[in-house]
Amino acid sequence: QWATIRLQKSVKKPQPQMPQTPAANGIIERDETPMEKEIARLHRADFEFSHIFYFCRKGFEAIVEDEVTQRFSSEELLSWNLLTRTNVNFHYISLRLTVVWVIGVIVRYCFLLPLRFTLAAIGITSMIVGTTAVGQLPNGSVKNYLSEVVHLTCSRILVRALSGTIRYHNKENRPQKGGICVANHTSPIDAIILTNDGCYAMVGQVHGGLMGVIQRATVKACPHVWFERSEIKDRHLVTKRLREHVADKSKLPILIFPEGTCINNTSVMMFKKGSFEIGGTIYPVAIKYDPQFGDAFWNSSKYNIVSYLLRIMTSWAIVCNVWYLPPMVRKEDEDAVQFANRVRSAIARQGGLTELPWDGGLKRAKVKDTFKEEQQKNYSKMLVRNGSIG
Repeated sequence: QWATIRLQKSVKKPQPQMPQTPAANGIIERDETPMEKEIARLHRADFEFSHIFYFCRKGFEAIVEDEVTQRFSSEELLSWNLLTRTNVNFHYISLRLTVVWVIGVIVRYCFLLPLRFTLAAIGITSMIVGTTAVGQLPNGSVKNYLSEVVHLTCSRILVRALSGTIRYHNKENRPQKGGICVANHTSPIDAIILTNDGCYAMVGQVHGGLMGVIQRATVKACPHVWFERSEIKDRHLVTKRLREHVADKSKLPILIFPEGTCINNTSVMMFKKGSFEIGGTIYPVAIKYDPQFGDAFWNSSKYNIVSYLLRIMTSWAIVCNVWYLPPMVRKEDEDAVQFANRVRSAIARQGGLTELPWDGGLKRAKVKDTFKEEQQKNYSKMLVRNGSIG
């Protein structure tokens, strides 16, 4: 806050007086009037060439600031947290602030980073060795108990490696065996944040390298559900294996992130319906990070996993809140999409996140033609309904 106040005082140019207008919902002020009402208000219902300007304006609004792309970049902070110098306004404010920043760099890179790297190495090694040893035991209550001890212990070491400070709320709603835990997704460390307070069966694709070694070791001690790349494309096979897991009430709850990609800690995007077609009880969980101490969001389009982990381990700390919401079941008159939307809304309300209907796959893919065709169909239906087309 001190840095922000100093920044504001350093601005010499007077700001022009802007006319009093209602608060805009971003860089630009959007008009959320539906297409039919706006065109009907400006013109008569028949087609006019001036209708083109409506679509042009909407296109310009999307180019200046669309509500999807901005969710895939780090959220803006009101005050500087001394973690970056990329903002041109913060290149130089005063000698005192520069000295504070340099001291912070020395502390984070020369003291915290080596300590955290050592703890992370201990946690990962313990996970591999411990789960491999437990995996040699016969199936039974002793193996399950030791597996949970290993997973919890190693997860807590890894959280310490991130200087994690986590507050868990409403622990009476923690996911139970035979259920499905769904949560919003900000970072790969979301799984560690949750397993720090309880054990889960993970669901994901088989990887190579160090991640593959960890997967092969942990699956021996705990019934995680790992899929080959070819199996991921077979929705029926995936659903079958997940249903078999949920049907066994002695197995750990499945942990799923239905968004399918990381969102920047400000929003919750569309949940894939597959997780809600399995059946069983859904245990929603809301995760909200405090960006003042470190940016937990992983922009996988900009940083690889090594660069991301370096940024995380050189931040001040990872501080977040986790809310366990009451369990939810699918209603008789609900389909999977409606159920997914209801669960998403509950998570967004609890975490103070913006609820968006868009698919997180837009992070890497172009807008589907079906979305464009939908707008075209709506406009053509409007003309037909008003008798403009014979």
